[in-house]
Amino acid sequence: MVVKELTVIVVFSWIVCTTGHEIFSSTDKVAQLFEEEKDLLESFRLYIDAEEKNVKRMKSVLLVLQRLTYFDPENPEKTMRDPVAAYKLLIRVRREWLTIVEITQQSHYEKYQELLAFADIPELEDVDGAASELIRLQEFYKLHPHNITKETSLDADQAYNVGLVAYDEDKFQYAFLWFLYSLDRLTEYSTTDEEELLNYLSSSAYHFGSLPVAIYFKQRLLNLDPANDEVKVELSLYKFLRIQRTSNPDIFTLNTKSKNLYEALCRGEVDERTSKRQRALSCRYSTGGGNPRLMYAPVKEEMEWDEPRIIRYHDIISDREIEFLKNISRPQLSRSMIRHLRVSNLRTSQSVFLEEDNTVLARISQNIADITGLSMESAEYLHVQNYGIGGRFEPHYDAWEDENGRIATFLIYMSDVEIGGATVFPKVGVALKPKKGSAVFWYNIQKNGRVDFDTQHAGCPVLVGNKWVANIWIHEFGQEFRRPCSLSDWE
Repeated sequence: MVVKELTVIVVFSWIVCTTGHEIFSSTDKVAQLFEEEKDLLESFRLYIDAEEKNVKRMKSVLLVLQRLTYFDPENPEKTMRDPVAAYKLLIRVRREWLTIVEITQQSHYEKYQELLAFADIPELEDVDGAASELIRLQEFYKLHPHNITKETSLDADQAYNVGLVAYDEDKFQYAFLWFLYSLDRLTEYSTTDEEELLNYLSSSAYHFGSLPVAIYFKQRLLNLDPANDEVKVELSLYKFLRIQRTSNPDIFTLNTKSKNLYEALCRGEVDERTSKRQRALSCRYSTGGGNPRLMYAPVKEEMEWDEPRIIRYHDIISDREIEFLKNISRPQLSRSMIRHLRVSNLRTSQSVFLEEDNTVLARISQNIADITGLSMESAEYLHVQNYGIGGRFEPHYDAWEDENGRIATFLIYMSDVEIGGATVFPKVGVALKPKKGSAVFWYNIQKNGRVDFDTQHAGCPVLVGNKWVANIWIHEFGQEFRRPCSLSDWE
């Protein structure tokens, strides 16, 4: 019976221990935590049941041992003068000790602790990293705590931790707003202390430059502890500085204007002239320049931008093919790298190059060749990516001067994204919203062999939703007669 119970515990604990590293760089990995949590709690329940049965056995053994002692009552004086009584005592204590050792070793405690030690449960740095991404989302989309917690609220302690992360990152306005959110939610069950919150609220406002707010919360702190000389000194300093300063920024108003075009595009702040120019662009059914495979089933082609040419193709991959790609990718996902094969905070996603040889990948590759008219002979493997909490890819180029191989990019959207996640081109002011089943195509290199710097692009942070994309980078080799070179400085 004990072996059976332990086996069940081992099985459930093994499930708990299989979580992958860097879980927050993929939304899909975060979703798996629901199952991991269920398995963790179920294994704990089984462990408790097994230990309760073990405790009952130990209590029964204790009663038996006590009964034996009661029926053979030696006393110290008799044992000291009677060698037989001393012998009996030695035997009994020895037997009791062996019985206790045997029965207590049946406990599953050490085995369960050993298994838990290998469980890849989120570390504190993972939690703080997720909090940092929440703050990053706030910065991008100019959100107050009540905006970002509209769907899922935080309690006082959770909000306090987000505030601490923002404070440590010197993002004092956001820290202040989270501390205020926490203060409003303090209850008798909160572990966060009101005095700590008031102190951080005052300090955050001071660092942000809003002295009237800093003075207000410092005064509230002094009211709680009138004898605190340190608070008195700080309050006097703030009042003195207030007289010296003329500017007191409003800590409650987030700056909605940004000189960073990348962030502005992510928020949907597209220039009206750009929108007007986009509206003048056309859509059509394309045969890929007369490709026989597309003559009876042309693709839906939409011009997203004309200079450089950015084209969207609609309905080029089915839901069934998308699910297939997701399913074969999930077990292989790992933290995405950037140039020189290193992990960077500039890119928060998990990805995999699919090197399998199967009919779906072959069909996708053939479709891309038919649509673009380019050879796939030297193209890279299909690259599948899943973005995590606030998942993004900062502005970058797919081709560089010293690595001039990626002539073109074919980016497939495998999911819709409710809010955020757009692909933006800051140099030309264009923002493309993900649309499941569609793909975007552009050339990274001009016909003269130079990098087209207008193709700088970025993946905006995902605010709500789960972003899956797949892309193929098509290389120069094999395109000599498909896209002829040019000596012109303008092509």
